[in-house]
Amino acid sequence: MHRMIIEGGRELSGEVRISGSKNSAVALVPAAVLCDEEVTIANVPNISDIKALEEILNYLGAKVEKQKDIIKIDSSKIENKLIPEKISKKLRASYYFMGALLSRFKKVEMYFPGGCSIGARPINLHLKGFEAMGAKVTENDNLFTITADNLKGAKINLDFASVGATINIMLAAVKANGTTVISNAAKEPHIVNVATFLNNMGAKISGAGTSEIKIIGVKHLHSCFHEVVPDYIETGTYMILASAIGKDMTITNIIPDHVESLISKLEEMGVPMQIGIDFIRISAPQKLKQTNIKTQVYPGFPTDLQQPIAALLTQASGKSIINETIWENRFLNLLELNKMGATTETLTNSKAVIIGPSKLKGKKVKATDLRAGASLVIAGLIAEGKTIIENADYILRGYENIIEKLTNVGAKISLEEIE
Repeated sequence: MHRMIIEGGRELSGEVRISGSKNSAVALVPAAVLCDEEVTIANVPNISDIKALEEILNYLGAKVEKQKDIIKIDSSKIENKLIPEKISKKLRASYYFMGALLSRFKKVEMYFPGGCSIGARPINLHLKGFEAMGAKVTENDNLFTITADNLKGAKINLDFASVGATINIMLAAVKANGTTVISNAAKEPHIVNVATFLNNMGAKISGAGTSEIKIIGVKHLHSCFHEVVPDYIETGTYMILASAIGKDMTITNIIPDHVESLISKLEEMGVPMQIGIDFIRISAPQKLKQTNIKTQVYPGFPTDLQQPIAALLTQASGKSIINETIWENRFLNLLELNKMGATTETLTNSKAVIIGPSKLKGKKVKATDLRAGASLVIAGLIAEGKTIIENADYILRGYENIIEKLTNVGAKISLEEIE
């Protein structure tokens, strides 16, 4: 376990380069088992979630080579065997092995995945999709066995535009017989990135990035080179941080269109920005205006940026209201912000109020999940004095080289390993 130590109140200036998308990479790595040859994936972030997925690949017998941000995966000789709970529970995205292994072998056995505690997060939409394609799903004491004598294309309408279900069904459909159509599909950038990867290997997928995705099953997938798209949640996190304490802070290797909803909110708050083709330069204004946030599926305001922007809203003048429509357990960071001097109130599981501006002071706080941890990092950098963030391993799950990146722009921050 680790804890993060921050000496706050320092103005940040300089350049932060955004890494490859966590949410994309954690789907691309399991998707590689669909390939009958070796694939090369570049711009892979060096985060603990990727290490956990590599552990599963190694367990299955894949050959994995990694050099800097490039990973080569040869799954030609993998063995389809039960994925034990001790490795599947390390991250939520281990469930992508369900769709990938089902597609390739017509059978998969694994325990329910782990991840951050931000709500119930059931996988019923994934399982309903598999069943629509002819698979039989059994569950015994958290162990899922999914089999299909004949995995066939189907028309699948998602009750909710779930990112995980969209990708998992897409993976299962790649080698199914016939055509699969996913309606009410999620539209996030990483879905397009995964579909592009599969198409580069020879899959036949169209419509990714729209509400209807069509997959025509193929028999063989060949080797390819693919690059992970820049992480728009990491982009947004550093944009929010720069809006609080930045001075000509430049965030590079980004796709501005992916953070359009955040740009709109920061403009409402009075944050001056210079937006380029692949960068944004931000300086914190003298006064921040309040705003209201409502999380929505892409291209709406991302739930993964709701917790980080809560730290910024503590510095805005007036009452800001947050409506969380995706997950029901995503306000635990507000309890920690209150310890630091913020004035927030959780009205319901889906609604909270933040009144500012508040003078934050460094305290010992605890990260309860990945994005809550990001919220506390931002608060710690704003606050006077020393902030100690326990459970910092959550933060390391999704932010590559965060200590180095923040140090390079003037932050005083360190990581300490504890027993």
